[in-house]
Amino acid sequence: MANDILDDQKNSITQSVSQRYAKAVTNGEQMCCPTGYNHEDLGQFIPEAVLKVSYGCGTPVGLSTVQPGEVVLDIGSGGGIDCFEASRRVGTTGKVIGIDMTDEMLLLARTHAPTVAKNLGYPTSNVDFRKGFADAMPVENDHVDLIISNCVINLAPDKKKVFQEMFRVLHPGGRFTISDIVADQPIPQYLIHDSEKWGDCLSGSLTVKDYWGGLREAGFRGLHQVTVIPWRVIDGIHFISVTLTGYKKANTPLPSSPIFATFTGPFSQATDELGTIFHRGEPQQIDEQTVNLLALQPYKDYFTLADHPVALTNQDPQWLTVLPEEAPCIWEGNFAVLMGPFLSVSDDDDHTYLSGEPLEICSKTLKVLEHPKYQSAFGLINRAREAVTANPVICGTSTECC
Repeated sequence: MANDILDDQKNSITQSVSQRYAKAVTNGEQMCCPTGYNHEDLGQFIPEAVLKVSYGCGTPVGLSTVQPGEVVLDIGSGGGIDCFEASRRVGTTGKVIGIDMTDEMLLLARTHAPTVAKNLGYPTSNVDFRKGFADAMPVENDHVDLIISNCVINLAPDKKKVFQEMFRVLHPGGRFTISDIVADQPIPQYLIHDSEKWGDCLSGSLTVKDYWGGLREAGFRGLHQVTVIPWRVIDGIHFISVTLTGYKKANTPLPSSPIFATFTGPFSQATDELGTIFHRGEPQQIDEQTVNLLALQPYKDYFTLADHPVALTNQDPQWLTVLPEEAPCIWEGNFAVLMGPFLSVSDDDDHTYLSGEPLEICSKTLKVLEHPKYQSAFGLINRAREAVTANPVICGTSTECC
């Protein structure tokens, strides 16, 4: 009985969201957080009728990584804007698949697909729009090079199934780059049951911890933020627009010689997604799984790999460290959220950050995390509701600061 009630609730949410997006085709309602599209550029080959119903957080940045001939999947393709941009990038030898659950959106996209192909100089369209749901995608196993999704997964009631489906359809070595809305804390029931706020990409938000955790549970590795933008604050809950990338790791056979990894920093210590702990400057032999993990793009800047142990000292050019100022600090309401790729990291001021869990930081630590060497790994939010007038404090163990 409990499962039936849960299924009814999921179906109700899905139906409500679909109906709202169907109406948006005709009434032009702005959904989610539409921003970032270059309509002047896209308008050169995409009809105005499609541009008018373009929702999400802007053109998916993952498309900048596309190579001609690749297969791209867009989850929640809507009127087709992102699919048509992907079509331009993959060329005539590539393929684009768009999945959407709303008939009105699919009709709009399919209607204009031949026009887009003609404008691009293609003999026929290389975009296939399919009706389906994110948690049950009509796509073959191990078929896709890149998954994109623009502020859509947030709308799915069962995100765990969505993540599993994403992993299923990607081939080993494939990747995703998705934009979505996440929250800094769990969403209360009164918002979860607010159907209007589901369509606004609010009520369905997972916390960063649960979003990253769900993707890792599905099998993805190398999870890391690409962009993080504060979006809205409702009743003290911070909603964040985030673009993140992850990989379906391919296992490449190792050479016969052993491989050693040396962590270069800027953290003093880090735990990778397989649970291996690394200390800055200390080489350690790694197994085949770890070699393949550290070969992923987000890990490459943190490690030196060699067929022999390479120890580093703080005098080595590869050694990275960013120390806080020798000055009092102020508590200003700032929190840091580790957004990958590590499960946990420690800085040189004895802070330990856990993936997806906000940690309050003082003004000195904020400056450290805003340094380019740290910035790419963290999302920063401020929970102070009023201007802070706190007095400076001298950091130390007795003051429980830093």
